[in-house]
Amino acid sequence: MIDIHCHILPGIDDGAVTEADSIAMARAAVQEGIHTIIATPHHNNGKYDNTKDSIIKSVEVLSELLVNEDIPLTLLPGQEIRINGDMIDDIDKGELLSLNHTKYMFVEFPASSVPRYAKQMLFDLQVSGYTPVIVHPERNSELIQNPAKLYEFVRKGALTQITAASFVGKFGKNIQKFTKQIVDANLTHFIASDAHNTATRGFCMNEAYQELRSEFGNDLFYMFMENCQLLADNQNVNKMEPSMIRKKKFMGLF
Repeated sequence: MIDIHCHILPGIDDGAVTEADSIAMARAAVQEGIHTIIATPHHNNGKYDNTKDSIIKSVEVLSELLVNEDIPLTLLPGQEIRINGDMIDDIDKGELLSLNHTKYMFVEFPASSVPRYAKQMLFDLQVSGYTPVIVHPERNSELIQNPAKLYEFVRKGALTQITAASFVGKFGKNIQKFTKQIVDANLTHFIASDAHNTATRGFCMNEAYQELRSEFGNDLFYMFMENCQLLADNQNVNKMEPSMIRKKKFMGLF
């Protein structure tokens, strides 16, 4: 498995605190069957700033440590970028980092809202040659209340990534239900861990993939697996025609 979203780099955001934490996460990842991780520290979220060059350096340092510890895990550089109005300028300034230097770029919304300019920014990123990947849409309260917004983003070319822990119910039954509705409506393209540690925010990747296979079948199971590889290789990912989630199906849960 490839995990395209993980906070494994030590001491730079709310993920691994020390190198020992990073090593523990790496061992846990390998145990799950993960052979490659894209390290995606938070950037520009009001608390953490991790620019392109600093992330690349951190990945190099930790990669060397993994070799010394004989842990068979490949680390690739990435960044979890909080959406903001200066993203195009920041790309031009060399501060933003796409996933493994590909055309794919993570975009994070605030937990409780979707900025009014989101539609325009997602469009501008595509005009600049990037494919925006909206991270964990299933945990955004505005998208939960108004899933038609997510449909429009995907219909206009954005991709999305759901969290393994959401899929298996670690964030509660309501988020789990919405996550599965996102999958069912072809509104997502990747499963990733968004792991922060080995205790409270672990990987859950193997469990999520097995549950995906059980509930949605082999075709979707292999498509999600393959999409992570295609993303890392800068190839076009598999997409299916998105459909609308009807709010009435779940609005009584919230």
